[in-house]
Amino acid sequence: MARLSERSGLCSSALVVGLCVTLVSFARLGLCASKAMVCQEITVPMCKGIGYNLTYMPNRFNHDNQDEAGLEVHQFWPLVEIQCSPDLRFFLCSVYTPICLVDYKKPLPPCRSVCERAKSGCSPLMRQYGFAWPERMNCDKLPVLGDPDNLCMDYNRTEVTTLSPPFLKPTYPPKGPKVNTKLRPMPPYPGHQPAQPGDCHGECRCKEPLVLISKENHPLYNKIKTGQVPNCAIPCYEPYFNQDERTFATFWIGLWSILCFISTFTTVSTFLIDMERFKYPERPIIFLSACYLFVSIGYIVRLITGHANVACNNDYNHIHYETTGPALCTVVFLLIYFFGMASSIWWVILSFTWFLAAGVKWGNEAIASYSQYFHMAAWLIPSVKSIAVLALSSVDGDPVAGICYVGNQNLDSLRGFVLAPLVVYLFTGTMFLLAGFVSLFRIRSVIKQGGTKTDKLEKLMIRIGIFTVLYTVPATLVVACFIYEQHFRESWEKALTCSCPGEENSPRPEYAVFMLKYFMCLVVGITSGVWIWSGKTLESWRLFTRRCCRERKPTNVSMYSEASTALTARTGVASFASYHKQVPLSHV
Repeated sequence: MARLSERSGLCSSALVVGLCVTLVSFARLGLCASKAMVCQEITVPMCKGIGYNLTYMPNRFNHDNQDEAGLEVHQFWPLVEIQCSPDLRFFLCSVYTPICLVDYKKPLPPCRSVCERAKSGCSPLMRQYGFAWPERMNCDKLPVLGDPDNLCMDYNRTEVTTLSPPFLKPTYPPKGPKVNTKLRPMPPYPGHQPAQPGDCHGECRCKEPLVLISKENHPLYNKIKTGQVPNCAIPCYEPYFNQDERTFATFWIGLWSILCFISTFTTVSTFLIDMERFKYPERPIIFLSACYLFVSIGYIVRLITGHANVACNNDYNHIHYETTGPALCTVVFLLIYFFGMASSIWWVILSFTWFLAAGVKWGNEAIASYSQYFHMAAWLIPSVKSIAVLALSSVDGDPVAGICYVGNQNLDSLRGFVLAPLVVYLFTGTMFLLAGFVSLFRIRSVIKQGGTKTDKLEKLMIRIGIFTVLYTVPATLVVACFIYEQHFRESWEKALTCSCPGEENSPRPEYAVFMLKYFMCLVVGITSGVWIWSGKTLESWRLFTRRCCRERKPTNVSMYSEASTALTARTGVASFASYHKQVPLSHV
């Protein structure tokens, strides 16, 4: 490679710069060609004595002066200090304080080989400490050494026999004690966070299987953190569980969602073929079952389309964060969250109507007259909450179940949109149920004292009691699982990001608790069919089947005669057709 000659008069004899004939593409290198290059002496401490003493501004990063360039390039001083690559200092200075030649008014970037050697030596160490090679220093944007159409600079490496070239001895700081070869404290980088005193004595960084977000154009850049480490994302699949546990989770959720769908579909279908049978106060059970029907559909959609297609951002291979899309994720969220919250409100309404019937002695008609208000509360409140979640972009992916919900990655959203409402609904419904049971026991005592049989009342009390247990127990366990998750999630994430020497058993979530949560979220839909498990249901289906399958009447009977017969039966007045048959024509 040709060396820069002494005729420049500006470069020290220690620098041996290779020139490859080129025409530099300003747009490709991001250089500002609109301003004339004015050479100025290098004042950046790290780049003094680099082998040339003149530079120009602005540089390829659009730093207007050397003070701005120096502030940024000195962030890499610890890497230069430990000499992770003998080319790093020369490469950094050649891009932050590019060489300026009086008799050559075009930029001279470093060759791609210089960048690649610096990157290969320092990039592994940078990844170890949780950050990536900067995108703005992409080696692919630099000219290739020996390309006849480009001009770049490198130094002659044939004389390099030591770890670092002789002329690359550190000149900053020029005086002082012996340099420590360990990294000094650096400003926070993406994906890097110093360990907190008392929490962990190791280094907290974004390491596999977590996903590091290093590009500034990433939509989540500087917006998320995992275990207090910024720009660190949870991967598509739960990092705490192995492949066998993930496979079983898919089977487990799929099994109970299908059983829930079958049970709730049967309950809703039974209601549709015999609506008169289900009156208030027990009619809210039907709407509760309908809600769980749609919840099960949400899980089945995830089962059919797959974990990654619903809960994951496939462009970056991490779970969805703070999103309102794509459409499949939003649909699954609405099916599970909206109808899940609506089912809890229908549970409160069911408890309230039982209280009105047993405690206040309201009849079916009196309770039914307020049904429009029940529907307004049951559908309006979840609608407002769902709209709020979407407006705040709080939908995120569940790395265990593979669904889109709220609060999977944000504890504040979990507490505000999930945990707090469930606790309020459960407490309110339980209070109404207890008040209703107290009233039923009083009624039973009064009836027994009057000598009347209480068999039907006792059967009603038993059915209500069974259904109460079948709902309150799963709902309580779901709340307990959410409390467990929100309490320990931060410690689980810190165990992934912080390496603590001597701590062998780092905290991790209990697999059984998560499986219990998903089971209890669906089992209420299965047990809601208890209310229709009776001989009346079989009779309703038998009559429905007979109506559908029996042979039709002959078609020669006109619709007018059928309408006349119906009118006669309703009013008790003979129709014209019947009168015509009974009275001779001569008497008309």
